[in-house]
Amino acid sequence: MTAPRQITLLFLLSSLILACTPAPKDTTLHISGPFEPVNLDPASAGYMFTRMQIIETLVDVDNDGNLIPGLATSWKSNADLTRWTFNLRPGVTFHDGTLMDAESVRKSLAVALGKPAPFPVDIVTNIEIIDPLTVSFTLKAPYRPFPSLLSNYTTAILSPASFGKFNRMKALIGTGPYEITDFIPPHNIKAKHFEKYRNGPATIESVDYVTGHRSETRALMVRTGQADIVFNLDPPATEMLKQDPDVNVHTRFIPRTTLVKLNSGNEKLRDVRVRQALSLAIDRQAIAEGILHVKGAEANQLFGPSMGTWHDASLPPLATNIEKAETLLDEAGWKLRDDGIRYLDDKPLSLSMITYANRPELITIATAIQAQWREVGVELAVHMENASAIPSGHSDGTLETALLARNFANIPDPLGILLADFTSVEGGEWGPMNWSNERVFSIVNQLASGKPDDNYYVLQKELISTLNEDMPLIPVAFYVQQSATSSRVRNFSFDPYERSFRIDQMRFQSK
Repeated sequence: MTAPRQITLLFLLSSLILACTPAPKDTTLHISGPFEPVNLDPASAGYMFTRMQIIETLVDVDNDGNLIPGLATSWKSNADLTRWTFNLRPGVTFHDGTLMDAESVRKSLAVALGKPAPFPVDIVTNIEIIDPLTVSFTLKAPYRPFPSLLSNYTTAILSPASFGKFNRMKALIGTGPYEITDFIPPHNIKAKHFEKYRNGPATIESVDYVTGHRSETRALMVRTGQADIVFNLDPPATEMLKQDPDVNVHTRFIPRTTLVKLNSGNEKLRDVRVRQALSLAIDRQAIAEGILHVKGAEANQLFGPSMGTWHDASLPPLATNIEKAETLLDEAGWKLRDDGIRYLDDKPLSLSMITYANRPELITIATAIQAQWREVGVELAVHMENASAIPSGHSDGTLETALLARNFANIPDPLGILLADFTSVEGGEWGPMNWSNERVFSIVNQLASGKPDDNYYVLQKELISTLNEDMPLIPVAFYVQQSATSSRVRNFSFDPYERSFRIDQMRFQSK
């Protein structure tokens, strides 16, 4: 049975059970998404606790990716960008009733910087307390995007009482408008509004997050009233929900790109002509319109139009060109045989691709790419795995290709991600793999120590163009977030940087 028919059947069945399904209590907001909070540690699950507004960071981000005050009211650097001073917001109370001060910030960040993060944690050599509301960071090298690192969920500020022996997490005590009341990993988080929040208690009193693994299940939950908000819906579920007058569907481009990760050190992918051919064989328009049902979602570069100057609007589309793809593969020595597969020295051009279920459209896109690459003689085996299989395959070297939806807003200034992923052959778990381009490495390091001026933007454009030419990663589609809310939810808005569910801004419709 096809996915659309399955969803149709589910929706028909849902109408039969709707009457006997208890509606959520008016004081509780019910949310479902595919996200699995595995523990209380911000290093691994902080993205969920910032979205639930339980924990907060020194620096916040607006809808356009600009850095704005969070738990810090302002910041500045010295002339060479190696020392950064942050002024803390006065009167901030942790959920345990203690006040946030410079010492609690120093303690929290010292612990955070000892754990994995999507940036080089060893860049900070010292954290100094200047006064009770001022903290200074000394860096080992100039680092222009440093404030953006302190907007990442791994750097959320926790009460000292959160840490036990050897600084292990024993509780999650943050400063947000909601405080945790119950946690059953990896499927459920319950929270209530924090009465002593600095801006006053939020209107919605309690929140219940439940992991929903399948898109059609989440769609059914919002349709039957078992959920008020559901995230990460696939196109068939979205189209079905648009027909329901009691459900509102929300569509938004966000700073995330669906792309193919390549192991450039693999003998089949080492030649840039092969990587270029694989890109030319992809029909992005068909994927955008036929699978995602979003015209204009086809990607022609790594960074989407919501990424400011990191997106080069002058670049032409990455159009499908089967003839050129075949020519490049011929030139690289991969010759087509009677079985429709290309060979070099009797070795077939066969590849494996890993993708995962958290983003429900990925498996469909991977299957489309499988068929499109087959047209030029490339055999692709697609494997649905846990998302952890990608960093694992990167680490042990077994990964050949992967289809993923890369969030370029984990650090709102993409330069932070570029510094982590595009300055060495090792690359990054969600970035390049065994790829080397000294010019790119040099540009990224220059941008890190430079100030935004004319030369800075020239270097940005050269970087974007070079990545498109050398293809360490193949951009496929700019990501569109599909969410749905029940009719009783008011003031819903989606955070394009996926930092917060913005629950404190919502309310329920008055009866």
